[in-house]
Amino acid sequence: MADKRIRVLLVDDHQVVRRGLRTFLEVQDDIEVIGEAGDGAQGVALTEELRPDVVLMDVKMPGMDGIDALRKLRELANPAKVLIVTSFTEQRTVVPALRAGAAGYVYKDVDPEALAGAIRSVHAGHVLLQQEIAGALLADDPGSGTGRGGSLTEREREVLGLIADGRSNREIARALVLSEKTVKTHVSNILMKLDLADRTQAALWAVRHGMAR
Repeated sequence: MADKRIRVLLVDDHQVVRRGLRTFLEVQDDIEVIGEAGDGAQGVALTEELRPDVVLMDVKMPGMDGIDALRKLRELANPAKVLIVTSFTEQRTVVPALRAGAAGYVYKDVDPEALAGAIRSVHAGHVLLQQEIAGALLADDPGSGTGRGGSLTEREREVLGLIADGRSNREIARALVLSEKTVKTHVSNILMKLDLADRTQAALWAVRHGMAR
């Protein structure tokens, strides 16, 4: 059904890239491209106007780049999940992008089916975080959240460990035999107690403290 499809916004300064992404994504039964933007500022404006589920965001763009656009979306508390699209040579830009609120990243030469899978994953609440990038994030900020883990309940620690494993709220609910609403409450409490902004930071905190499997 159309109302079940994942609504995607494309943000890239190269029209040929946007056209290629749209051509592939529009043949997916569960994904709908609802708009395109050529720079970060337009991307933020359209994300606010169209309220997509997922934004595919390039990093390097004229004017407002992808990282500044991510920060602006966080200031606006926009709920869209942002998937960064970058090249392998720009890997170091992934770290600030994740810190700015991205839910994950893919490389520009990603297999089309893998791209569709990544969109579905972040839409479901997963954090796409590869091991080498997690290591870079930890090295860049080794002290964040230190000493606050003692305030977590045992159940919150279980939930946090599953977040670090990349599980969505629905999957955590199934694993722990809880309702999704209860899991959401636990996640909110974890972020508040650890003074973290989002699931990506929570996953990193869990990796840093040996809670990820």
